[in-house]
Amino acid sequence: MIQSVVIIGSGNLATQLALALAGKEIQVGQVYSRTLEGARELAQKVNAPFTNDLSSLAVNCDLYVVAVKDSAIREVLMNMPPDKNRLLVHTAGSIAMKELAPFSDHHGVFYPLQTFSKTRKADFSNIPLCIEASDADTLQKLQQLAQRLSSSVQQVNSQDRKTLHLGAVFVNNFVNHLYAIGAEILEHNQLDFNLLKPLIRETASKIESIHPLDAQTGPALRNDQQIAQAHLKMLENQPEFQEIYSFVTKSIAHFHQKQKNDLL
Repeated sequence: MIQSVVIIGSGNLATQLALALAGKEIQVGQVYSRTLEGARELAQKVNAPFTNDLSSLAVNCDLYVVAVKDSAIREVLMNMPPDKNRLLVHTAGSIAMKELAPFSDHHGVFYPLQTFSKTRKADFSNIPLCIEASDADTLQKLQQLAQRLSSSVQQVNSQDRKTLHLGAVFVNNFVNHLYAIGAEILEHNQLDFNLLKPLIRETASKIESIHPLDAQTGPALRNDQQIAQAHLKMLENQPEFQEIYSFVTKSIAHFHQKQKNDLL
């Protein structure tokens, strides 16, 4: 059973995972970050030692979690002290598990399918934890750890995890960017973004009982060209927003027309 974990990273996910582990009385044996300040900040929250030197990683901990940006994973692995026996995982959606194989005989993936911020405490109890492992013993250990944190634990292979991550970019990263554009449009005209929050909540809530395809509303679905052209004119001083509006409007119309044609 995993009782002590080294967290390699101090970003949004690393921070929330460390807090969740500590909250379940799982020892954070050490925090590593590229900067000493980042390592210290997270370590203080979970009462752990810290370092910014990979050669000084703690030994004999039960699990080593690489929770850094995707592009930095290989660099971190290359600079860790060699130890083929350590249990090693990464938390990335788009990086294959096999990337860890040269660095550990017991490796896997521990991917929380959620968006994280340092300043907003995450409730892991319902976050899907997608796990993958190199061998049966590692799988059992990761499964036991995941079940201590979440009621939603699933085995997901590397290819399926990439697909999940792609879907997540659309429903989270892209949607949040559209929130930011909506906020910019309102605030530029001295309107309060809070006026849109009930609409945002209802839109998100609908998909608990309605498929997104059936939940679609708005001028694009109705093919209301008069409204669409009026909106585009309002955005004439913001050509980037115009481009996004036009592209998404066409995408909605084409997507729903295709669905209708498929039913014929």
